[in-house]
Amino acid sequence: MFTLAEVASLNDIQPTYRILKPWWDVFMDYLAVVMLMVAIFAGTMQLTKDQVVCLPVLPSPVSSKAHTPPGSADVTTNIPKMESATDQDQDGRMTNEISFGASAVTPDIPLRATYPHTDSTVPNQEAKKEKKDPAGRKTNLDFQQYVFINQMCYHLALPWYSKYFPYLALIHTIILMVSSNFWFKYPKTCSKVEHFVSILGKCFESPWTTKALSETACEDSEENKQRITGAQTLPKHVSTSSDEGSPSASTPMISKTGFKFSAEKPVIEVPSMTILDKKDGEQAKALFEKVRKFRAHVEDSDLIYKLYVVQTVIKTAKFIFILCYTANFVNAISFEHVCKPKVEHLTGYEVFECTHNMAYMLKKLLISYISIICVYGFICLYTLFWLFRIPLKEYSFEKVREESSFSDIPDVKNDFAFLLHMVDQYDQLYSKRFGVFLSEVSENKLREISLNHEWTFEKLRQHVSRNAQDKQELHLFMLSGVPDAVFDLTDLDVLKLELIPEAKIPAKISQMTNLQELHLCHCPAKVEQTAFSFLRDHLRCLHVKFTDVAEIPAWVYLLKNLRELYLIGNLNSENNKMIGLESLRELRHLKILHVKSNLTKVPSNITDVAPHLTRLVVHNDGTKLLVLNSLKKMMNVAELELQNCELERIPHAIFSLSNLQELDLKSNNIRTIEEIISFQHLKRLTCLKLWHNKIVTIPPSITHVKNLESLYFSNNKLESLPVAVFSLQKLRCLDVSYNNISMIPVEIGLLQNLQHLHITGNKVDVLPKQLFKCIKLRTLNLGQNCIISLPEKIGQLSQLTQLELKGNCLDRLPAQLGQCRLLKKSGLVVEDHLFDTLPLEVKEALNQDINIPFANGI
Repeated sequence: MFTLAEVASLNDIQPTYRILKPWWDVFMDYLAVVMLMVAIFAGTMQLTKDQVVCLPVLPSPVSSKAHTPPGSADVTTNIPKMESATDQDQDGRMTNEISFGASAVTPDIPLRATYPHTDSTVPNQEAKKEKKDPAGRKTNLDFQQYVFINQMCYHLALPWYSKYFPYLALIHTIILMVSSNFWFKYPKTCSKVEHFVSILGKCFESPWTTKALSETACEDSEENKQRITGAQTLPKHVSTSSDEGSPSASTPMISKTGFKFSAEKPVIEVPSMTILDKKDGEQAKALFEKVRKFRAHVEDSDLIYKLYVVQTVIKTAKFIFILCYTANFVNAISFEHVCKPKVEHLTGYEVFECTHNMAYMLKKLLISYISIICVYGFICLYTLFWLFRIPLKEYSFEKVREESSFSDIPDVKNDFAFLLHMVDQYDQLYSKRFGVFLSEVSENKLREISLNHEWTFEKLRQHVSRNAQDKQELHLFMLSGVPDAVFDLTDLDVLKLELIPEAKIPAKISQMTNLQELHLCHCPAKVEQTAFSFLRDHLRCLHVKFTDVAEIPAWVYLLKNLRELYLIGNLNSENNKMIGLESLRELRHLKILHVKSNLTKVPSNITDVAPHLTRLVVHNDGTKLLVLNSLKKMMNVAELELQNCELERIPHAIFSLSNLQELDLKSNNIRTIEEIISFQHLKRLTCLKLWHNKIVTIPPSITHVKNLESLYFSNNKLESLPVAVFSLQKLRCLDVSYNNISMIPVEIGLLQNLQHLHITGNKVDVLPKQLFKCIKLRTLNLGQNCIISLPEKIGQLSQLTQLELKGNCLDRLPAQLGQCRLLKKSGLVVEDHLFDTLPLEVKEALNQDINIPFANGI
């Protein structure tokens, strides 16, 4: 027999699960414990004291014995039966051992009535005395026979329910206990329930929950007071706790949020931020993430709800079954029973009358058990009514939204909703506190507080640096928001915000009077109305990097004083209509437009800014640009750059750009440039960049582009330089690096204005003497060729500042390098062993650029 503690362990659910046990489950658990105690008490009583006591039923009725003469018929009738139970001792005398059971109540029979050989003459006084004494009927059975009959009749005469009622009650109770707690133990539900209870407890105890609810409660109380008494009766300077979180109706935000934290009271907000320490803030952030993942995991199924309904139905069916069959056996438990064990050959009696000593107690326990079962069943019926009365697969936080002002708390469904309904039966405060962690506004506010606590003004000042344009720049990367202290850096010139999805630009940005350049890299920033007014009037350069065009903030297209706009992201042909370039017509002062995307055509709406656009850059990342007709309308464009657009020829639309000064067609598939003759109509074209293409030859018609000053043909497939190139008298920069050129024509001496010559990565072996007539050369890159000697006339290039010779076949350097007074060691790119071949005085002259800065440093 197992103990009560062992059985009770079946109902030993973790104390934390109590929040998922409504009052009916708790009440049914107590009823199950009472039923368990009844069953164990009845079983214990039955094992220790349960028995039947039986006496034989005599053949002659009791009424006939009253008319027989005493001492005659009565005695003679019983003599034969008594003889069967007598024994003779060694002396030949007959002895009768009359033994009665423990429960026999018949008095002893006088011994002389049992001996037939005694003297039959009895004095009359003794006979009269015997008649007056109470005399019972003789059963003539010994103790062992009574024990035997009692055991036989216990199994034959008693109904089965009297014997097994305690065990049935125990089994039924265990089944009901298991059914009540099965959803806590089932593998597919217990993990979700355990996770939910764990998160719920942490959300309830989190300091952020208390802080958020207390602030919004203050807001609500203040709003209600203003509604009742009128806003004009309340002094605005009151700094009580009910005013600290009151929202400002005049706060302009380009965002749709229902959260009412005030953004206009920095004096009040700063102390409240210090209440939440860093550890509590990190814990609250983790809770937001856990709640988000748990919701995504649980809302997809309704297994917990179905399992709870099934176990409730099972308990109800069990109640009906127990009640039906138990009611039929209540009357079967009786104190008296008639037993016919069919052992007449052993005892001489056929019928026995038995008494069941535990009948009264068992009947009372059974009635108590039935009463408890009835109460249990009615609670099960109520539970089923509750399960189907309202839709438990949906849970609305409408009341919580009204009370806490968290208007963005979403409604939940399926198992998540059912668990919250169960929690409400325990205490509705749990779901209210849990809703705080479902609100995105609450999460954003927490991030803002933690962010401002971590990124102080001093820390931000340490991250400010000087960029290449010698401007003060601050780059913030992967933060939860923009710290408030950023807008206290009033001398900042460039602000870069990267991967900050919840960036908000408040009105405090108006303090940053030097700010002219803003970078938004995957950062769809929201801007307050006052901040927008400031940016519209002061911002000059804006960089927007995005993945989808929807990430571009709408206010970008309204910055009327913007000068430069850089758009980097996915703008393929399917999304061209979504880019919103039609709004660029508001950018009346836009001069530079840089688009790095995967366009198949230049959007026609770009002509909205055509009248005042001076530079257009399109980096297409390898997508073929097919339609360029809209370029014809950009008559004022001075710089046009079409990189990596898979162009095979020079677009004819370019020849209409009469004000074009620089054309860059880098990284395309251009093979021939016969159309270059049309460039003669572009009178202002001074720079032509056709590098990183597949051009084989330069046509002689290039002589018609007389105003060219820079010509870039690097990384092509040129094998020679035509004489026509050297007729461009205004040419100052010629770059033919990384081609297959084997010879430099002697006509190169005609380029008297040439300042930069790049021939790196070719097959040149001899340098013509005419090259050194270009006395204005400042840069001469001859690396990675086959040059075997450097002429001594190199000394004529007095303005040379950079000379690259590395990767050739030189064995020495001429001492005339010392005559290039502007050439220093840092501008001379050559192998170390060749540098050592120079005379000592030449090396000292070249090293002067090292010693001077060193001396200044000292």
